[in-house]
Amino acid sequence: MKQSQLSILFPRQEEVTYREIPEETWHDLGLDILAEKVASQPQEVQLIRRVMMSLTADPRVAAFRSDVFEDIMRHPEIRERLMKLLDKVKMFYDYGVVNRHEGDETSIWDLMHRLEEYHDYILTVEAIRECLSDKDLVSEGLTALRDAVDQIYRDRGFEALRRDVEEMRIAASDIRSLTVGINVNERFEAVSLGLVSVNAKPFTRSNLLKNFLTSVVPRDEIRKEADWNGSYNYYPANTETGPLGSIGQTIEKAVVFRNPLAALSLARVPAADGSGNVPRQMDSAASMLTSRIARKLRDTLGQYLNVSVKEMADLIPELAFYTRWAEYIEKKQKAGWHFCKPQARLNRDGAAGMEAEGLYNLKLIATEKPENVVPNNLVFDREKRVYVLTGANRGGKTTVTQAVGQLFILAQSGLPVPADRFSYDPADSVLTHFPADEDKTLDLGRLGEECRRFRELFVRCTPDTLLLLNETFATTSFEEGYFIAADAVRAILGRGTRTIYNTHMHKLAQDLDMVINTGDAEGKAVSLVAETKEGKHSFRVVIAPPEGQSFARDIAEKYGVTYESLTAAKETN
Repeated sequence: MKQSQLSILFPRQEEVTYREIPEETWHDLGLDILAEKVASQPQEVQLIRRVMMSLTADPRVAAFRSDVFEDIMRHPEIRERLMKLLDKVKMFYDYGVVNRHEGDETSIWDLMHRLEEYHDYILTVEAIRECLSDKDLVSEGLTALRDAVDQIYRDRGFEALRRDVEEMRIAASDIRSLTVGINVNERFEAVSLGLVSVNAKPFTRSNLLKNFLTSVVPRDEIRKEADWNGSYNYYPANTETGPLGSIGQTIEKAVVFRNPLAALSLARVPAADGSGNVPRQMDSAASMLTSRIARKLRDTLGQYLNVSVKEMADLIPELAFYTRWAEYIEKKQKAGWHFCKPQARLNRDGAAGMEAEGLYNLKLIATEKPENVVPNNLVFDREKRVYVLTGANRGGKTTVTQAVGQLFILAQSGLPVPADRFSYDPADSVLTHFPADEDKTLDLGRLGEECRRFRELFVRCTPDTLLLLNETFATTSFEEGYFIAADAVRAILGRGTRTIYNTHMHKLAQDLDMVINTGDAEGKAVSLVAETKEGKHSFRVVIAPPEGQSFARDIAEKYGVTYESLTAAKETN
């Protein structure tokens, strides 16, 4: 993500670097679906992705963001005003600052865009100042923003800009329509066009309700001269789609612009007869006929080239990010779901750790009631570096694995997390190895694909990384899978990476002390079990030896398929 110096998401930009998590991680943790629920517009989904997929292990960034979010959460009136601001500055929010190319600065279209940009800049400064001025803010991010915006507002140059922009917008607002002349060849294809006049009144639908063909076929209605005589009727090219979409051919798609002049600069024409440069001809004609306005705009706006319009524009999506998440979490809290402010450890002591109490998976919000969800506790510390998680199918292993990844990404984005308490050392990346789609395994086979993907992830791991493995190496025979998995876990342990390995290989968990925890690594691999009680899933994970055969025995006895039960049933028949 591009970062500006005035930011409430990316502090200390000269000191901090970010790593982007893989697309697979975003999908494996269910965050793609979650982002769509949080966003209110499609472009906000991309915004949420861009912020949350960029991670840094610097705890100061996580703490900075978390404090900003807490301020915004404590002041719902700030969110309300920010939403009104988004409605006012649609050019900033939907399209960003217009990209200009060398030589375009004299174009009337470019000047009009710049005028609108400055107008949105003024609205943004005034709205943010009003929004934050009288609030008891505690976060470094919002207090710094408040001071910076107040300084901009009090500068004498800002008042001059506001006055000049208001005057220029009033002058430009006199333009309400353009009269365009289109020359055609014998095949009725557009070969050139030009601007006939700039008008202070808009065209309106003619009282003579005829379509284009019926207006030109009768010979007595075809004019001999092209000179304006004040008696032309106006026929909308397409009343359903609005602005001009294509000249000389059927209009295919509506294009809606905040500034109606922009529609003409994008008009498409047939390439026949050398007419490909028609839009540029239109631009030149417009600039010539509106030269007085263009000169005034250029002279006025040229005084403010040093105004940080883009820096202010980049703040709009950042404010939207916090606001949309605040709305989502507030709504879920009212429905009974609990969240807490994460605590990034600013002074790390030893290996990267984590302490989570009452954690749950956000995906459960869509399918369960809060009172039916079983929370879990989990700790990473100097000793517990790798968890080998075993248990029965549908016992919650994958749900817990996903939940831990969600905690880190949400927390490092500055957001409250689904837990009662969460203290952690931020991760430099979150990597996942979940079962691959069948179409990705055609060339190497499923085991080959798993091995290739695992190696790619492993070389990216550091002691600050969080690695989540889900049924890795389970696509081959038990003996082969066990051999590969044991080597993989030993290597992970040697690197010190915080890891959860969710697997059906109970023997791997049984042999940890004999096979895995025998090297020089400081930490250890620990057996974690999705607990069952009386043959039923508790959906709680605990540090314990794998249940393995004992669990299978309980299930067999419950359904009467032990040797004793089966032979007894035979004797009674």
